[in-house]
Amino acid sequence: MRMDPHLLRTFVTVARRGSFSAAAAELGYTQSAVSQHIAALEADLSAVLLRRRPVLPTEAGRLLLEHAGPLLLRLDAARADVARLVAEPTGRLTVGATPLALTPEVAHRLAGLRAAHPRWEVTIRVLDRDAVPAAVSSGALDAGLTDGMTAPNDPLSLPETGPLAVTAVSERPLHVTLPTTHPLATRAGLRLPDLADAYWLDAPATAIPLTHLRTACPPGPFRARLRYEATDLHGLALLIAAGEGLALLPALGGLPGVTQVPLRAPRSTHRVELLTGGATHGPAAALREALASPAVGGG
Repeated sequence: MRMDPHLLRTFVTVARRGSFSAAAAELGYTQSAVSQHIAALEADLSAVLLRRRPVLPTEAGRLLLEHAGPLLLRLDAARADVARLVAEPTGRLTVGATPLALTPEVAHRLAGLRAAHPRWEVTIRVLDRDAVPAAVSSGALDAGLTDGMTAPNDPLSLPETGPLAVTAVSERPLHVTLPTTHPLATRAGLRLPDLADAYWLDAPATAIPLTHLRTACPPGPFRARLRYEATDLHGLALLIAAGEGLALLPALGGLPGVTQVPLRAPRSTHRVELLTGGATHGPAAALREALASPAVGGG
């Protein structure tokens, strides 16, 4: 069984798009070539992977899809690592960042790096937490800044995407963020277990995801009244102020209509980490040096 990665990538694209013609357009193949790829993969595995009308994965196809994503990502990561090693350093730096990873300290250090290298072309892309590690591994980003909730001094739990160099950037206290009119807004501190039955905003791209709250305080339901899939913190604050639910965030200034009360239990922090490839040099290595660990434990 050869499991040709080109055939596997075609299969994943057809399954995702639900169409042979759409997959052909995305991959730059003819529809006939896409059909031949799928037929060759099915012959290789001695299994039907896709139903044709409508185009849906069979049970064997669904099983293969569970393996295909990580396999293709590791291949992309291997290619990207070799490319980083042999490439000549350039003056371009593309950084992906989750919304809460762009702290004032990170912004200040980025500004210092820009001042030291005014000719560099720096691009920052705001992405969700799941997208950043994969994009760094595949070479789509030179570096990534991601964040999350951890116990003090513990690393973030990252998805398996291939070898990455992880640099601790900062750890800050977490706060329960609620409307200024909320009965608990004047408290000196709050415990997460006491808020397990409250309504929360499910905002996985901006606030600490509810799945992390449930893991920290089982078996608390941490129910969501509304799901917010944007990356705009101002919009999140407006929804909190309107009473749509609570959110767990680091200290943020200038959010309208909300109050932030320190989280007292469990003992957790908001941690920011920089992700880079294993063979990083040039601007990405300079960024890693600029953001290295002296800020951990501070703001």
